[in-house]
Amino acid sequence: MSANPYLPAPTPKRALWQSAAMYTGGFVLFLWVVEIIDVASGSRVETAGINPRTSDGLWGILFAPMLHDDWAHLAANSVPLLVLGFLVLLSGIGRGLAATGIIWIVAGVGTWLIGGGNSNHIGASSLVFGFLAYLLVRGFFTRNLGQLAIGVVVFLLYGSALWGVLPSTPGVSWQGHLFGAVGGVVAAWALSADAREARNQQSVGTSQL
Repeated sequence: MSANPYLPAPTPKRALWQSAAMYTGGFVLFLWVVEIIDVASGSRVETAGINPRTSDGLWGILFAPMLHDDWAHLAANSVPLLVLGFLVLLSGIGRGLAATGIIWIVAGVGTWLIGGGNSNHIGASSLVFGFLAYLLVRGFFTRNLGQLAIGVVVFLLYGSALWGVLPSTPGVSWQGHLFGAVGGVVAAWALSADAREARNQQSVGTSQL
């Protein structure tokens, strides 16, 4: 039976890597637009970050990763966001976005709880550290050789950045880094539940042979 010539041809499905690049690049582009708006406002937008243990500061949990102090701050986060975010989304767009959401919330809540008083925590570095931790430990939970290999490569490229989870440079939110990394581990564990369950079922099936 021939196809109906009056119906539009189906749109070809976009390759996963193309979707991952589009989402990651689009988010980073959005961050640059936000910074343009912040500069035009006289840096008033960036004051909407996380103000620890204040009711108004709770809104910063949603906004902080989108705000940056200046162009240098944003530029420093952009490249690792592009690289690590792309790798996270390569496991599947839905799974990658879920990981991002977990990291976003855990990093924000943790920073709100233990951040220094009278401070304003902003920047996407919490996501950078979350993506880094997620990629490093994901393969251990899933027992996937490909993901383990990606973790090794990521460690060689960015492993030294993990020192940033410790108090060091004044004015740098090590709390955001620390809880971003914690969020990455939580996301890797939570989103590997299907792989762990499949492995357990396979183990039970093998033991019954």
